[in-house]
Amino acid sequence: MTALSKYDRLEATGLWRDTADAQRREVIVSIGDATLIISDLNDRAITHWSLAAVEKAPASDKGGAAFHPDGDPDEVLELGADEAAMIDAIDTLRRAVARARPKQGRLRWVGAAVSVSAVAALAVFWLPGALVDHAMRVVPPVKEAEIGAALLARIERVSGQPCNSIEARPGLVALAGRTGVARVVVLPAGVREALALPGGTVLVNRTLVEDYEEPDVAAGYILVEQTRSAETPPLRALLEHAGPRATGTLLTTGSLPSSALEAFAEDQLAKAVVEMPAETLLPAFAAAEVRSTPYARARDISGEATLRLIEADPMSGQDPVPIMQDRDWLQLQAICES
Repeated sequence: MTALSKYDRLEATGLWRDTADAQRREVIVSIGDATLIISDLNDRAITHWSLAAVEKAPASDKGGAAFHPDGDPDEVLELGADEAAMIDAIDTLRRAVARARPKQGRLRWVGAAVSVSAVAALAVFWLPGALVDHAMRVVPPVKEAEIGAALLARIERVSGQPCNSIEARPGLVALAGRTGVARVVVLPAGVREALALPGGTVLVNRTLVEDYEEPDVAAGYILVEQTRSAETPPLRALLEHAGPRATGTLLTTGSLPSSALEAFAEDQLAKAVVEMPAETLLPAFAAAEVRSTPYARARDISGEATLRLIEADPMSGQDPVPIMQDRDWLQLQAICES
């Protein structure tokens, strides 16, 4: 701050002491740029006080005024009543500085607003993902399988009861073992092709076992779901769809709200399947020793849309171990007839 121009040449005589027990001495007081200059009678500066930190002490009985630096009441400058011009100048500049200072209430309000905004941003952008990440770390496999079973119960309301027969069980076990999933469930309707659930269960539509002559097609669809699940686990997809409140309920009570399960089931049954690139799928077929050509032909009988899966079939020219015995495949094809 620059002192007001009308005070540039203003001087006054006063009494100054630097400590409470020091002898007062006569000094010359003048106003400079942002400071109050205290000099001895030989015009040598003794000290400079920042105008922004000058405090006014209680007036004495003799009139005049006393000032001291903020936080140091022992150092005092006394001006007599005959130095009214200097006293007025100091008071004027102190008021000007006070008006220029940020208001504490306004700073407090701004600080509170920033804090609330920061908390809101964390709640909106960080908290949901953090809750899901934490849940993925702490939810045990048994609980994940329970969630998958609860989700299947909601899907059954649309699809009907899963197809099942004692004779078809060896085929289901063989299909699950070859593709590396926990369990394969055949549904009479509902799912379009295949759908992975939390806990490792994969649902397949009955057409995948009834309409094709070899189990490689069903195995291919299951492998695709496995690959998709490796990128986005079904439990994560469920929690992200359910939202932070439902995720918090899972973490605190060990179960998800029924409404969250029902909403996710409806979403999965209605959602169109997103195609995965052949470069992502081929390693999964190779690891399971399953031919990719039957799946590719089932996806597109002309082979134009799935040409890469046909040309780069990892089992081409090889004789892989059959996924299951022919009799088990025949029993599996009839699983929904009982």
